[in-house]
Amino acid sequence: MPTLLHLDSSIWPSGTSMSRDVMATFRGEWEARHPHGTVIYRDLAGEPLPHLTGDVFTAGNEDPLRATLASELEQADVVLIAAPMYNLTVPSTLKAWIDQVMVQGRVIGEQPSAAGTPVVVVSSRGSSYRPGTPRDGWDFVVPYLTTLFAGYFGITEVEFIVPELTSAPKRASRSEHIRLYEASRRQAHEDAVTKAKELAARFTKRPG
Repeated sequence: MPTLLHLDSSIWPSGTSMSRDVMATFRGEWEARHPHGTVIYRDLAGEPLPHLTGDVFTAGNEDPLRATLASELEQADVVLIAAPMYNLTVPSTLKAWIDQVMVQGRVIGEQPSAAGTPVVVVSSRGSSYRPGTPRDGWDFVVPYLTTLFAGYFGITEVEFIVPELTSAPKRASRSEHIRLYEASRRQAHEDAVTKAKELAARFTKRPG
């Protein structure tokens, strides 16, 4: 049975967090196809990991927490990560997980232990950072994670689901964006279902 590693990082609860809700859609679709599979779940905002220290960095794989996080990543057939944009980049709680899990000589190095694992990232954001928009070039989530996973983890299959304009319903000054926000929200959930089905199918045992 396949294993899904599910990492939430939004500071907001389900129902008010776009990334949590889209992540839940993906997970629900995945579990419908693999009801007996394993899900390793971490709420990095609700139970934040400590930031890396010099001593812990030096300990590497001998540090119990770092070894556990590396093992969780290695067990995963698919990794599902919430990376809502906070101040143009990933939440500090997600960055703490990244720093802790990057164990030299195990997760990163000559033979990265999780190389080739598919990763799906849900990166919600309050505005739009698409090409041609006023904030084109301000996105430090997608380029960062793409480069990080390919360059250090040996993971090149990183898919991004990007619901945007999430602040539109909350700000009167952006009320003209509500229609675009609603379309983006619907598309994000549809993309989550499609991607979950596609990845789940890879690990479905065919009869005979």
